[in-house]
Amino acid sequence: MTRDTPLHPETSLSLALAVIASSSAPIVLLDGDLRVVAASTSFYRAFRIDASTAAAKRFTQLGDGEWNLAQLSVLLEATAAGVADVRGYEMDLKRPDHDTRRLVLDAQLLDYADTSQLRLLLTVADVTDARVAERVKDDLLREKAILLQEVQHRVANSLQIIASILLQSARKVQSEETRNHLKSAHSRVMSIAAVQQQLATSSVGEVELRCYFEQLCRSLGASMIYDPEQLSIEVDVDKTFIEANTSISLGLIVTELVINALKHAFPKHREGKITVDYHAKGKDWTLQVGDDGVGMPTGGIEVKPGLGTGIVEALSNQLDARITVADARPGTHVSITHRDHVAEVDRTAA
Repeated sequence: MTRDTPLHPETSLSLALAVIASSSAPIVLLDGDLRVVAASTSFYRAFRIDASTAAAKRFTQLGDGEWNLAQLSVLLEATAAGVADVRGYEMDLKRPDHDTRRLVLDAQLLDYADTSQLRLLLTVADVTDARVAERVKDDLLREKAILLQEVQHRVANSLQIIASILLQSARKVQSEETRNHLKSAHSRVMSIAAVQQQLATSSVGEVELRCYFEQLCRSLGASMIYDPEQLSIEVDVDKTFIEANTSISLGLIVTELVINALKHAFPKHREGKITVDYHAKGKDWTLQVGDDGVGMPTGGIEVKPGLGTGIVEALSNQLDARITVADARPGTHVSITHRDHVAEVDRTAA
């Protein structure tokens, strides 16, 4: 027999039945009346059906009637009529003295040369263990999320307590220098507490920057502005969500720049406003903190950089951002700008 010689119909049928019988996946071949023509050994073994009694039985009569489900029968009949296919049909197989199994069934009408004989191919997948594993995984993730949220709440509460102790200590000490140091430490702790509160209410591990900055500036204002009619902090931030680590760095930068403005931009109870502005476009973003105070020192006065300046520079470097300080006349504007280097290279190449 040459390679091109067609197989005899009986030989073709025998080959097809042999393939089905040897399949490692549970497969059942049905005729147009939904009677069993053949089934894989794996099907009989998986569902404890006697192969010797299954032939020519209607599929719904197999076993102890556990396959006799009205909805399944309707779907199989519709498939045999050529008006539907069973795709991903899920059912619970309930058998006496056996655990309930979750099955996924697929059935399709076979298109082959003998149009007088309808054949349906039905495949059965037992997904019970997979679904149990998914539920366990989901339960573990939920537990982890709850524990993480609880930790975040506890950390935020602890930071609030530390901040309160620092503020109380600042009110008690006699030294003005010590008092200022304690107030600065209080503000820095509050900036971390603010982001922790945002994380505690976040379900995706990201922080909404506008809410975070608004809360942060309210905390700074409450602890350092004695007369809200005299000084105010205005926040203008777009609807950006960023990773927690980045939000902490940005929050610390805002804290340092706002503290610096409150300390130096408005001497002798000068009235004014501090603005915090953040806008992003793709991976590029700009953070600006400005004021309308006395502005930058003039007349050749040299100002030594303090702890706040060092913190801002270090955090900006960490964020791969550039610092620009400008005399706004009136006031001072500090910009922290990040540009995506990959995008810049692409634009240059274009």
